[in-house]
Amino acid sequence: MSVQPIFGRGARPGARSRGFTLIEIMVVVVIIAVLAALIVPNVIGRAEDARITKARADLRTLESALAMYRLDNGHYPSTDQGLEALVKKPSGDPPAPDWKAGGYIAALPDDPWGHAYQYICPGQHGPYDLWSTGPDGVQGAKDNITSWQPSGRP
Repeated sequence: MSVQPIFGRGARPGARSRGFTLIEIMVVVVIIAVLAALIVPNVIGRAEDARITKARADLRTLESALAMYRLDNGHYPSTDQGLEALVKKPSGDPPAPDWKAGGYIAALPDDPWGHAYQYICPGQHGPYDLWSTGPDGVQGAKDNITSWQPSGRP
């Protein structure tokens, strides 16, 4: 019994294998381009939505840390002490006698656009104002994301 090599499905020894024609390749490229034209705009718009959602989540985390700080010390950090008081024990007035060792958060996050979160105490909209300056980094602009608006935007 002799063993014969297998050359592939339907191929004969010595037969040329057929490649793709230029037209077949062009059809595939056109199909990929059409799919990309339909999908890419939807994906690009989602990136900015994800950044806004992340900024809102960061604001909620900072609000929770500020609430814990207030429970321990009886007040929020002053504007001068800032959000840094959540990471390391603040100096100056008002003092933080029962500041939690290790802090209330591990590190201060930047907003998704690389800007620092803003904090003022006392605030105009509540006991404090906490916000992100948004994509343009300009305070008071329409794209700011705030803790005092239900949607996070003015």
